[in-house]
Parts: sequence; structure tokens; C-alpha cells
Amino acid sequence: MVFYAILWHSLVPILQKNRYNKFKNQTIMTIKENILDLLRTINRQGMDKVIDWLKDSDFFVAPASTNFHGNYEGGLAEHSFNVYQAAIQLREAALKLNPTLEPQLPTDSIIIASLLHDVCKVDVYKIRQRKNELGVWEECDSYTVDYSKFPLGHGEKSVILLLKLGLELTDAEIAAIRWHMTAWYLPFQSREILGNINAAKNKYSLCSLIQMADGFAASLMEEKKA
Repeated sequence: MVFYAILWHSLVPILQKNRYNKFKNQTIMTIKENILDLLRTINRQGMDKVIDWLKDSDFFVAPASTNFHGNYEGGLAEHSFNVYQAAIQLREAALKLNPTLEPQLPTDSIIIASLLHDVCKVDVYKIRQRKNELGVWEECDSYTVDYSKFPLGHGEKSVILLLKLGLELTDAEIAAIRWHMTAWYLPFQSREILGNINAAKNKYSLCSLIQMADGFAASLMEEKKA
């Protein structure tokens, strides 16, 4: 716990300085190019298929949520890139405190787990419609969700989608993506689930790193559109 507290205090000033930056001077296309360039550095079986799938999907224009962080066009890609940035800085801070962690935190794994942790949100968000003063249905500036296409949950869905696309994943990457939300949205009455989360964090440093990066990005680097 002391180790993570030190990491937190070392990064909060940096991330708070960039709070609400939201790549305002960059376009959705620029963020897309940044993400694709990073993924292309990964020499891993199945990555080409993942890249093609992302480009053909709504990943780069979808929101990250309906009512929370990144609830606007392009929010999902922006959040994913923010998580990558936070994870890289966390890695640097962690290695200064404990250099022995380096073999457990390879850059390839951080790129994969951070940029692809939320692919479960692809093709889930739909632009909300409402009736105007004339009684005509029209699109409004907000989103709703439709989980019916592939209703398998969250982190576990991301892992399954990537494996179905043929991406070769390490056990640590699978655990980091699966448990990136930590346990807050899971049924705490399930001792089995809670036990698995704790075991994953104890076994894989990457799992804890991605959890922290996801929280940093959502809380300190992004905002909610009113």
C-alpha cells in the first residue's frame, strides 16, 4: 500500500496539471493515428486483424460513457490513449522505486492492455433520440447503450473479443484487461470473484498498473460533458 501511495503522490501533480487537456488541439483523427502507430509497433500474432477491426468499428468516434468521463464523440479513443499515457508514467515511477519490476512491465504489454482494455465498448453506444417541439424524432447530443449484440460484461468481453480476433495475449495482459475496473462494479458477495481479483493483482504487476492508470485517466485527465 505504501508503494502505491508513493506512486500516487508522484503522479498526481503531473496529471492534475494536464487535467481537462482532452487533446483540445488535436482532432479525433490525430488520436486515431497515435493509437494505430503504437499498435503497429507490436509484433504479435493477430495484431493486424485487431487494427483492421478497430478501423472498421466505431472505436475512434464512440464515447467512453453515457454520463461519466468522456461522454462525447471520440471519448473512447481519447480515454484509451490517456490510459496509455498514465500507464507509461506509472511504469517509469514504479521502476525508479523498484527496478526489479521491469521484466513484469514490458512496454508491449502496457501498449496492449492500456489501448485495448475498453474494446468491449465498441458498437455499444447509440446516439439518443427525442421528440422535438413538433413531435418529430431527432438525434440529440447524448448517448444511450445497447448491449444486445454481444452481452458478455466488461473486461471479460474485451479479452474475449481480442482472442476471437486471434491476438496473442500473455496471461498478465489477460488479467490486466479483465480486471482493469477493479472490483467496484462486481458483486462483492461473490468470494470467488473477489478472490480472483486479489490473486491477479498479487501475481501480475501489470494488473495493478493498468487499474491505477485507468483511474488516473478517468479522474484526473478527463471531464464529463454537461
